[in-house]
Amino acid sequence: MTSVVVTGLGLVSSAGEGLGVHLEALTAGAPARTDTERFAPYTVHPVAPLALDGQIPKKSDQRQMEPWQRLGVYAAGLALDSADLKDNAALKAAMHLVVACGGGERDTEVDGAILTGLRDAADPGAYLNERLLNDLRPTLFLAQLSNLLAGNIAIVHGVTGASRTFMGEEAAGTDALRIAQARIASGQVACMLVGGSYSAERPDVMVVHEMGGYLRAKPFRPVFSREGADEAGFILGSGAAFLVLESAEHAHARGAKALARLMPVGSDRSRREPGATAASLNALWRAAGLMAPDRVISGATGVAGITAEEGAALARLAPGVPVTALGDVTGHTLEVTAPFGAALAAGLVAAGAAREVAITTVGHRRGEGVIRVCAA
Repeated sequence: MTSVVVTGLGLVSSAGEGLGVHLEALTAGAPARTDTERFAPYTVHPVAPLALDGQIPKKSDQRQMEPWQRLGVYAAGLALDSADLKDNAALKAAMHLVVACGGGERDTEVDGAILTGLRDAADPGAYLNERLLNDLRPTLFLAQLSNLLAGNIAIVHGVTGASRTFMGEEAAGTDALRIAQARIASGQVACMLVGGSYSAERPDVMVVHEMGGYLRAKPFRPVFSREGADEAGFILGSGAAFLVLESAEHAHARGAKALARLMPVGSDRSRREPGATAASLNALWRAAGLMAPDRVISGATGVAGITAEEGAALARLAPGVPVTALGDVTGHTLEVTAPFGAALAAGLVAAGAAREVAITTVGHRRGEGVIRVCAA
C-alpha cells in the first residue's frame, strides 16, 4: 500500500483563516468568537470576516453561492495555495474531489408557516403532505445538495477530476476522509482534495437540532464539562476545512513538502446502547494502530451521555494524554468535524508539536470514527 501524505491545508472558522490562527486557538482551547444574541437563547460561533475576493475573485460567483458554499470554496482555495497547486492547471484537472457538508438554507418563512399550521391540523400527516407538495419550490431541494459545493470548487478553482459528495451528520466527514485515503493508498488515484463546510448561522438548523433536543441553550462552556441535562448539548460553529492528500511518491515527484501522513481511517456505526460507543472506540483505536499518541483531538459534541462515555473511553485508551475537544476550538461543525480534526492534527505534526495525533469523531446521534495522523 502507498503512503498517503498531507501536502495542503485550508481552514476557516471563528478563529480566522489559515493554520497558524487555528493552532493558536487549539492551544487556547476556547472559540475566538461567540454570539449569544442573534439566536438567543442559543449560542453560535460565527465565522471570522473573510476577504472573499482572495479565493473567489468573481463577484458573480460569490453572489450565486450561499454562505456554506462560499466558506467551502474559500477553504478549498487555501488548501490548494498551501500545497502550491493553485497555478497547476494540469494537475488540478486530474485531481479528484471528495466533499462532506450539509445542505443549503431552507425557506424559513414556509417552514414556520407549516410548523404553525401543524398545531391545529385535524390530520397532521395529511396537512404536512399537502403543504410540502404545494408550498415548497421544486428547486429548493436541488439548491441544498452538497454536490453544489463540489461544482463550485470545480468552477472557481479548476479541480475537475471525478468527485463524490457526502451528506448526513458527522459520519459523512469521517467517510469522506476514509474513502479519499483508501483510494490513494490503493493506487487508484495520486492526488485528492477532501473536506467540507458548514454554516451554523441559520435559524433553520437551530430549529432542526432543537427539535431533536441536541442544542445547548446556554453560553459557551467546555464540551467535556457540560454535565447534566441542563448543561448538555452542542454549540454550532461555522467553518470549513480542506486537505490536499497525495501519494508519497506523487508528492516527492513534484517537490511538495509532506506535512504529515494520514493512516487508514476507521469508521463504525454502533447501536448506541450503553457501552457500545466505548466498545466501538476501543476496536477502532486498535485497528488504527494507535499506541502512544502525543495528543488527542476529540469531535465530542457535548450531548448528554454519549460525551461522558467518550471521555471515559479516551481516559482509558490514552491515559495522561492531552485531549482537546474540537468544539472548544471551532464549535460543532457536524460534517466538517473529521476533516477539521485531521487538518489540525496534520498542522501539529508539521509544526513539530507532535509525532502522532489521534482524532475521534463520535456523532451526536450515530457514527463513530478514529483517525490517526503521524509524521510523514
